[in-house]
Amino acid sequence: MNQNLSQLTYGIVGLGIMGGSIAKAIRTNVLSSAGEGAVTGKIFALDKNNESLYAACTTGVIDQAFTPSETEKMLGQCDVLFICLYPHATLEFLQTHKNHYKDDAVITDISGVKALIQADFNSLCPTNAHLVLGHPMAGGEKEGFAASKGEYFANHNYIIITQKNDEKNDEARALLEKLVGAMGFTRITKTDSSTHDSKIGFTSQLCHVVASVMVESAEDPEITSFGGGSFEDLTRIAMINAPLWTELFLSNKEKLIAHIETFKKHMNEIEKLIETEDKEGLKSLLQDVREKRIKMQ
Repeated sequence: MNQNLSQLTYGIVGLGIMGGSIAKAIRTNVLSSAGEGAVTGKIFALDKNNESLYAACTTGVIDQAFTPSETEKMLGQCDVLFICLYPHATLEFLQTHKNHYKDDAVITDISGVKALIQADFNSLCPTNAHLVLGHPMAGGEKEGFAASKGEYFANHNYIIITQKNDEKNDEARALLEKLVGAMGFTRITKTDSSTHDSKIGFTSQLCHVVASVMVESAEDPEITSFGGGSFEDLTRIAMINAPLWTELFLSNKEKLIAHIETFKKHMNEIEKLIETEDKEGLKSLLQDVREKRIKMQ
């Protein structure tokens, strides 16, 4: 397996905000920074949106664009493939194109829920390539290629999913780890799918639930004239892609509901302390919260 990142052909399936950002990060941090004469690598992209493909081509982000009818043609040329689709569409893509990849290619996804794919992981694995699930923990609140930025990934987290008794894909995981590090990610965590879905249910999905409830609870749209930053910081992610997050919430229903129940329990606890004017109890809780948050940094 060729480990020279500047000589590989990269494929992006889905050129939205995440796919576009991945393409831009690879272009800037992997290919353009490799040194004069050292780069033979290319970036291909597949999307149904011709405007996104045109914009990516004309700005030099990608080298060649492919439409859905040309899917197999692109897949057969890619050394590394990022599937940047919604969870169910990712599953369907893996099912449909299991036998269409280049030999020894590394296939990865960016889905925020892994249970759907993990349930059929063995049957989805291509015989001639390597399937390594992943999740970039970064992005923006807007949608589409126009909102994509390679800078989103700088100093952010990346999660790589490990499988039991899967030593044959160790080299592929090492290549993906090397690549995402070059793209700008600084903390790379390896874990299993179940742990991923549980932790992401808390750090990402629950946060989007809370932000959504905050906005839904607002008295009026002019509430921000009374804001000092706290409301704005808490609700930035409420500018939500409704179809995507509906799918994410429902695909991780059990783990997300468990986190919501725990959140409600602690919300009720602090409500009671305020209601009963338990000054010492409230101060103790807030001090405990402060200390916990400092340890998380």
